[in-house]
Amino acid sequence: MPTNVLGISCFYHDSAAALLRDGKVVAAAQEERFTRKKHDSDFPAHAIRYVLGEGGIEPEDLDAVGFYDKPLLKFERILSTYVATFPRSFNSFRKAMPVWLHEKLWVPSTIRKELKPYAGPILFAEHHMSHAASAFLPSPFEEAAILTIDGVGEWATASYGVGRGTDISLFKEIRFPHSLGLLYSAFTYYLGFKVNSAEYKVMGLAPYGKPVHADRIMDEMVHVNDDGSFKLDMRYFSYDHGLRMTNGAFDDFFGGPPREPETRMGEREFDIAASIQRVCEEVVLRMARHLHDTTGLTKLCMAGGVALNCVANGRVIRETPMKELWVQPAAGDAGGAVGVAHYLYNTLDKQPRAKAWTHSYLGPDFSDAEIAKYLEEAGAKYETLDDRQLVERTARLISEQNVVGWFQGRMEFGPRALGGRSILADPRDPKMRDNLNMKIKFREGFRPFAPSVLADKAKEWFEIDCDSPYMLLVAPVREGKRVIPSVTHVDNSARIQTVARPEAPLYHDLIAEFERLTGVPIVINTSFNVRGEPIVCSPHDAYLCFMRTNMDHLVLGHHVLDKKEQPPLREDVDWRTLYELD
Repeated sequence: MPTNVLGISCFYHDSAAALLRDGKVVAAAQEERFTRKKHDSDFPAHAIRYVLGEGGIEPEDLDAVGFYDKPLLKFERILSTYVATFPRSFNSFRKAMPVWLHEKLWVPSTIRKELKPYAGPILFAEHHMSHAASAFLPSPFEEAAILTIDGVGEWATASYGVGRGTDISLFKEIRFPHSLGLLYSAFTYYLGFKVNSAEYKVMGLAPYGKPVHADRIMDEMVHVNDDGSFKLDMRYFSYDHGLRMTNGAFDDFFGGPPREPETRMGEREFDIAASIQRVCEEVVLRMARHLHDTTGLTKLCMAGGVALNCVANGRVIRETPMKELWVQPAAGDAGGAVGVAHYLYNTLDKQPRAKAWTHSYLGPDFSDAEIAKYLEEAGAKYETLDDRQLVERTARLISEQNVVGWFQGRMEFGPRALGGRSILADPRDPKMRDNLNMKIKFREGFRPFAPSVLADKAKEWFEIDCDSPYMLLVAPVREGKRVIPSVTHVDNSARIQTVARPEAPLYHDLIAEFERLTGVPIVINTSFNVRGEPIVCSPHDAYLCFMRTNMDHLVLGHHVLDKKEQPPLREDVDWRTLYELD
């Protein structure tokens, strides 16, 4: 009998579910993709329904259910912090307690209710153990150092560890309120962006500025030790007791109040972003070097929200003794669902690890027949092609500066579109970045785009000595190859996805055909969504996004749509009744 383990993460941000069968991930998905509510934190009922359906089982067929953190321990930390910071904490306490008392403390009963008639065990792992398990157990390494860094779990905000076989040992941690993730989020807030959502905007903004404040931040605000451990001077922060991330002392430090969202940014904001990015990188580099010094290991696995900082990751592989790096593609809280399931099966139950992850295509897929049925019901005009025709047509369209929605196979797990739910364009066109930002994505003009490059051509075009299949490493564009301006950031860097044929044959062939036409083995790859919405999941989501933007063509499976041939989108139609995912 196969062993089925369900992992769940929820109630903070990026809720998700994952199903392991005999140690292999059958399916994993974030709740936001189904509810269309970005960073949805609710109980992942839709994601659970999907992963169980993908596995062909019912709740009663599960052998164990794991939850990615320990709510009672987290509640203890919150109460202790409120007591320690009273009376300043009263307003935050008054806002938080109803949610805790109504929902977050009752995880076991919620799981029992949602998974009726499941009667098996419900087990809990500490938050950073879930991160560590998600980083190491699906990795290709038999032995590796482990580094987890995020905002906060129960008490830990970062942990150092080692994985060997199925065992994980976390031997050191940094504790709340001292947090690299919350420090970065405080600057995200101060720069006028949304916390727990837009930290990547700060990373994208940083190359426009100079890190003129970095030394002062390190001297006065963050006291960092050689081993990467640190303490924050909490006089500048309010997140431990209030409803704001920063306070008046922080404002005084930078000579003014936080930027109002959506207002103009200038050199001041650019320099602040560059400064916190530099500080973040320095802390991560010291942590990685200390792990090497302590363990002697040269392979590193990383997870936690800060592990999504691909600029820091790129420096780890280039500037530390770590020779191999594996970052969990869903490194944030969503990945905790995978982590706790692996922890229960591999570490606690001592079952052997399955084959290492080679891709993150773990979400729903739709057959050509299902897609055609939807298109017919929507009144769309389309043409159906075979694989060769599809690759040739799409590559030609991209080479002619068309923007193409690309919807193929299973949806990616994690925050990056990797050729399953992507928008593709020509990186050679210097105007394409602005065109995509303004007319397709409806987002800030400073935001860079990522290149998808054939894995065997990556070293020719970028200063990178390893694969980057999950778009989690930034590297410089080689000096003689700067003919791809729309994926080259202002500092001549790029956030790279390497594409190998075994994992994504159709996507690989498309890029190879684009190279045959243009001499460039690279396409722009950005997530198939608009600002404020999750990445598309279904043909319905993709068609609506296509019709509501200035995208030129849409490829849904083997069906190709030309925007000029489509009837006007009827906004009075209840689209959920026409095409209901559930």
